[in-house]
Amino acid sequence: MPIAVPDTESEADAYVLERDTVELLHTAHERILKEVSKVIVGQKEVVEQMLIALLAGGHGLITGAPGLAKTLLIKSLAQVFSLSFQRIQFTPDLMPSDITGTEILEDTGEGGRDLVFHKGPIFANMILADEINRTPPKTQAALLEAMQEHQVTVAGQTFTLEEPFFVLATQNPIEMEGTYPLPEAQLDRFMLNVVIDYLAEDEEVAVVMQTTSKKSDPIQPLFSGEDLMRCHDVVRRVPVADEVARYAVRLASATRPHRAGAPDFVNVWVNWGAGTRASQYLVLGGKTRALLQGRAHVTFDDIRAMARPVMRHRIQLNYRAEAEGMTVDKLIAKVVETVKQ
Repeated sequence: MPIAVPDTESEADAYVLERDTVELLHTAHERILKEVSKVIVGQKEVVEQMLIALLAGGHGLITGAPGLAKTLLIKSLAQVFSLSFQRIQFTPDLMPSDITGTEILEDTGEGGRDLVFHKGPIFANMILADEINRTPPKTQAALLEAMQEHQVTVAGQTFTLEEPFFVLATQNPIEMEGTYPLPEAQLDRFMLNVVIDYLAEDEEVAVVMQTTSKKSDPIQPLFSGEDLMRCHDVVRRVPVADEVARYAVRLASATRPHRAGAPDFVNVWVNWGAGTRASQYLVLGGKTRALLQGRAHVTFDDIRAMARPVMRHRIQLNYRAEAEGMTVDKLIAKVVETVKQ
C-alpha cells in the first residue's frame, strides 16, 4: 500500500506504524482462519464476512437456524482479538436496564444513602446480542445509542463505552411466532447481515467427529484491541477509484423503486431499497476485503462480493415478490447482473 515518504521524525514513526499495520492485515486472514477453525468447521465465507465487519469497525448481524455455531463463532473472534466479551440472551421479559445498567441505592458509609450506577453488560468490547428479535422494541432500542454513538445515557448521565466496541447479534429466522422483527432504523446500523447455512455432509461429519472425541484446542489470542483500532484507521486510508465508488452508489440506488435508473423488476417487487449507508458500507467493506487479500486498491469484484451481506437487510420486498418466490438474495443477484461497471 503506497504511503507518503515521511519528512519529520513524528511522521517517520507514523509511517512505520501504518506500514506494520498494513502487514498485520495482510497476514491476519489465514492466521485468524486457522485459530477459528479449531472450533468452527467450514463456514469460511461467514468467518471472512464477520472479520471484514470487525476490521472495518462495523456491527454484524448473523442469521441462521439453531445449532449452526453462531454464538461460538462470535465468542471465538472475541478471543482472537483479546476483547472483553459479554453475552446478552434476549428474551421477551428483558428490560433496557438489564442491558445498560441501573442505579442502586447504597449506603454511603456516613449514615446516608446515595444512588450508585452499576454498569450493565453493554460495557464490554464485544457484545453478543443473542436472538435479538425475541425482545420487545423498547429493549431493542436500548442498543441504538450504543451502536451509533458508542455511549449510553442512564438517568440523565452519559457514559462512554470502551473502544473498540462492537455489537454482533444473532437471530433465528425459523421460529417467527412471538418475535419482534427489528425496525428498519436499527437494522440499518448493522454493517453486514451474514447468513449461515447448513454444512456440507463432509463438514458436518468433521464437526461430529471433532465434538464427540475430545475438547478442542484453546484459541490463542493473536491481536489486541489497540491493533484492531489501528486497522480501522488503515482500512479507511485505502484508495478507491471514483468509478468504483460510483459503481457502489449505482448498485445501492438500483434497489430503490420508482427512482431514475431503477430496473423494472425492482419497481415491481420492492417496497423500499437500500439507503446511503449501503453505499458507504459497500466501499468500506470493499477496502477491508482488498487488504485481507493483499491488495492496496478496491476493485469492482470487491464491491460485488459485499453486495449481499451489505444490502440483504436493507431491502424490503412486497407481497407480489413473495407470491412469485422472489427472495432478497435473488433480487440482489439480479441487480448486480443489471448494473454495469
